[in-house]
Amino acid sequence: QVQLVESGGGLVQAGGSLTLSCVYYGRSFSNYVMGWYRQAPGKHYDIVARISSGGSTNYADSVKGRFTISRDHAKSTVYLQMNNLKPEDTDVYYCNAMDMITTTDYWGQGIQVTVSS
Repeated sequence: QVQLVESGGGLVQAGGSLTLSCVYYGRSFSNYVMGWYRQAPGKHYDIVARISSGGSTNYADSVKGRFTISRDHAKSTVYLQMNNLKPEDTDVYYCNAMDMITTTDYWGQGIQVTVSS
């Protein structure tokens, strides 16, 4: 079974930066597409950013140019560097791992990011 442990986050003023980390515990980290999600007002979860094993990335339009997702295979860790944060970025951010073979999703507990104006 896969376990995801998030860290980082907290409170920052608009224009500031934070880095989220998500450590993957399990087997075959390279078999998973990793991503960060946040909950939209409609209660569904939107992709903030995701990264494939090979390093291909995808970002929500709202964060393009501000956020950068990366992964360190040696540390089995995915990061989200968040720059020029805006109050509307305030949310609980969830780390996600998707098995590329089975498409099974695993989720972290979520970590709070609060951006003040």
